[in-house]
Formats: sequence, C-alpha cells, structure tokens
Amino acid sequence: MTNPADLSIPEAAAALRAGSLSARALTQAHLDRIAARPALRAFTTLNPEALAEADRADALLAQSPGQFCGIPFAVKDLIDAAGLPATSGSAVLAGRIAPQDADAVARLRAQGAVLLGKTATYEFAMVGPDLTLPDPPARNPWNRAHITGGSSSGSAAAVAGGLTRMALGTDTGGSIRAPAAYCGAVGLKPSYGRTSRAGAFHLSPSLDHIGPIAATVEEAALTLDAITETPEIWRPALGQLQRGAQNLRLLYARDWFASDPQASPALIRAMDDAAAQFSLLGARITLAPLPDYATYEAAASVILHAEALDQHQALIRDHAPRYGRPTLQCLAFGAAILPQDLAAARDAQTRLTAAMQSAMAGFDLILLPTTLTPALPFSAFDGEKAVWTPMRTIPFNLTGQPALSFPIGFDNGLPLGAQLAGPIGDEDLICAAAHAFERSTDHSAQRPTY
Repeated sequence: MTNPADLSIPEAAAALRAGSLSARALTQAHLDRIAARPALRAFTTLNPEALAEADRADALLAQSPGQFCGIPFAVKDLIDAAGLPATSGSAVLAGRIAPQDADAVARLRAQGAVLLGKTATYEFAMVGPDLTLPDPPARNPWNRAHITGGSSSGSAAAVAGGLTRMALGTDTGGSIRAPAAYCGAVGLKPSYGRTSRAGAFHLSPSLDHIGPIAATVEEAALTLDAITETPEIWRPALGQLQRGAQNLRLLYARDWFASDPQASPALIRAMDDAAAQFSLLGARITLAPLPDYATYEAAASVILHAEALDQHQALIRDHAPRYGRPTLQCLAFGAAILPQDLAAARDAQTRLTAAMQSAMAGFDLILLPTTLTPALPFSAFDGEKAVWTPMRTIPFNLTGQPALSFPIGFDNGLPLGAQLAGPIGDEDLICAAAHAFERSTDHSAQRPTY
C-alpha cells in the first residue's frame, strides 16, 4: 500500500476530495516520515498546530476547495510563518517569533494548505554550510556526507528525502535551483516580481525571489500558480504543461560550461544527453553563444554584497559577535563597494539584460547546467571559510528571467541538474519542456534509499 506521504500533490488532492484520505491522515504520514528520518536535519522547527490545521482542512473539503486544501508543505526559515520561530538560520535572531505569515505562506494557508514546519537555511541565506552555528546543516538524502547546497538547504533535503512534496525557498543567486540540483529535486525561480517577497528576510532586494522546490515539475508549477501575486497578469505556469517540447527552439549554452575546468566530465555528458533527449522530443537544439558569464556574475556580486550589507547594518552594529564567521566575511565584501561601484553594476545590469534578450532572439528557451559538479562533501568545509561551488544560476537573478532546475542524471550516486530559462513570464513554456523531459526519462522518479 502506498504511504500517503509518497502521493503527488495531484494524487493526494484527488484522494482528499474523494474522501478516501483525510488531511489529518496525510499530515500524520508526513510527520511520521519526518520523525523517521532525523539524520537529514531538514527541519529546524515543526509546527505544533499542524494536525489542528489538517482538521480545519478536513472541515473545508466538503466545500469543493482548491488543489492545496489539506496538502502539507514546508517553509525555509528565511520566510515568516505566524507563531513559529523565524531566525534565518542565525543566532543573531534567536528567539524571534514571526508575527504573521509571509505573503507566499499566507496564500497557501488561505487555500487550506497545512504547514509542517520550517526548514534549515544557510545563515541569512549567505554562505555555508557553517558547522559552528546552533542549527546543524541539512544533509543530502543521497549521501549524508555531502552538502545539500545553499541556501534553501533544508527545503531541498525535505523534498528529496520524502518528508514533503513541496517546500518554499528563496533564490538570490541560485539558492532554490542549486540545492534542487544537488538533491535531485525540481527548483523553480520565477520571474522577478511574480511572487511577493514580503515577510522574508531580504538578502538583496534587487535579486531576491521566492519560489518552490518540489518533487516534480507539475508540483512546482502548481505551487508557483498558488503563490503568484496578482495572478491575473501572469500566465499560469501549469497552463501549457501537456504541450511538450515539440518545435520549441532551445539555445544550448554549451560555451558557458563545457570548457570550464571545474565542470565534471559526468556533468558534460549528462548535459549533452539532455540536449539529445530534447531533440528526440521534437525541440530544435542550436549551439549558440551567450554573453560572457563572468560579466553577469561580477555585476550581480557587486549588487548582492552591497545590498546585503545595507540589510545588516543595524544588526551588525548590535550583534556582530553572534554572526557566523563566514557570514561576516561575506558581508565584509559589501564594505569595500563604493557608491560608484554599485552605480556601475546597476548600469551593467541594464546592459546585460538587454544583451541576454538579444542573444535569445529567435529562441524560446535556454538549456544549461544548474551546477558544474555534484554536491561537495562536508569535508570540503571547515566552518571558518567560504567555499564557492561552481554554478550557472546568478545571471537570471540579474535579468529577472524565470529558470527551472530539473534532474538529468547522476555522478557517483549524486544527482546532477540542468536548467531551462526563458523570457520573463514564460514559466509555462519552461514547465512544459521540463515536464516532457521528466516524463521521458527516469531521473526524477529515482529516490534515495534509507
């Protein structure tokens, strides 16, 4: 018999509406799974009212509610959930209780979704894993000696570890997509402005996004539609899910990774295989250049560090000794950025956004890797220094374009992920293409064993 915790969101929603499953039983199955897999360290706090919320959802089910009534979910501890601790993974905010739900959480709860709890994050969504902080870092479900990636670390571990089908995360430079790639889940960074960031601790307001990590593309699309602010101005991410990849024009950005010495050979092979699979699905694949990756990373880095320091000025003044050392080192970069440096980076952002649009002329979507390697082992981190993992994510934070990470294979038992990115507002095309790939392969169907 299938454990209710293993039902997809559409399957669980159908069972709830049919009366063959209760929200209480579904929530209890998830809580039992969380209790059975503590070594993942995915959750920092469980919601003591989860079963009561499930009972309220059961009372609503007779009223033909929406898709998320009675569906459990989790939230990164950078995003507020009323009445629960909200520390952003830092001793600086120890004891803080969220006064109200963040907008994205409120939208899900208003539809009857059941909050399981808060998931681990790197301190203030910056760098990690920091082994010196009060909350231990989340562990990769495929190999607990390896990281999950940051900063939505616990959300990715929770989804990949079967603790929840969906969790909310934040993405400023790749913090939804990289953990999803490292853990074999789906991570969707929406278009800038599609989801409200109110109620989340800002890292860099110009680059911050809230979006889902989910077990499948369909579940990520469902969640994005559920948390979309002013949905009347955005096309539903789920709207074209069955169109497939037929006749989509994909720019295969191989020049952004294949010659990089950090790229693992397995990643390069998996990307080429993914491009071939999209071709078999009817997409038209073209090898074409994109503007220099390093220029996007440099401009985004200046903006991120300058804005991060601005967000932390008061907290540093009053609580500097309570910060983790890697986080303080990261914030120190912001102190070296002059106003003219930030102005130049913002000018570059405008030019680079236009350059990306120009490069995409004649194409629907871009295909590229999420990270250049599988997840690193914890042994690469000593808690006293920042270790940068090679990714190809931050350009789309700079341009505001949507991008989705999805599984494409494994390297020595650890997942690898690719991205599809497109013009602002084209989440529906991205999800349609990724869904077609997902259905034609078994990468997303594989799960770690316990």
